[in-house]
Amino acid sequence: MKGQLIIISAPSGTGKTSVIRRFLATHSNMLHSISCTTRPMRTGEIDGKDYHFIDEETFKKRIAQNEFAEWANVHNWFYGTLKAPLEQALKEGKEVLLDLDVQGGMALKKIFQGKAVTIFLLPPSPEELERRLSGRGTDSLEQRQIRLENSRHEMGFKNQYDHQVINHDLEQACQEIEKILSLQN
Repeated sequence: MKGQLIIISAPSGTGKTSVIRRFLATHSNMLHSISCTTRPMRTGEIDGKDYHFIDEETFKKRIAQNEFAEWANVHNWFYGTLKAPLEQALKEGKEVLLDLDVQGGMALKKIFQGKAVTIFLLPPSPEELERRLSGRGTDSLEQRQIRLENSRHEMGFKNQYDHQVINHDLEQACQEIEKILSLQN
């Protein structure tokens, strides 16, 4: 049994979380890597399940102690992936699903060469992305604008990923990802 990282990156509002929830519900052998963040918890999120919510001082201490495999400042908040759980899961031969920004995705692709498959999830169109971000109602107008501006930058990385999947329909996107993963084994 070989361990593998499955890295999914996408601009905010593309449906990354929905895709990952679907995969975790249908693949009991997959683990979800839970990132740390300094961002405030949104309604319905659970600390330790959606993210490890920590303050900026704690995050910076963990950077100094080299506890992150990768970390970045995204949308004015820190996000990072703890190194120890990834290394342990790979050692145990498990598949680990990660939802990362492009900085994190590229960093882990480089670090875990040969043990990572990278997938970039694309929105059907820029207009649809803006509609989704507005419709979810989790961010202020200012935060939505930051996320839209960042999405243009993030889209510039799509060709550096092993695979690209357009999320026009959740079920179809999951089926495409399923095909990609079946080719990896």
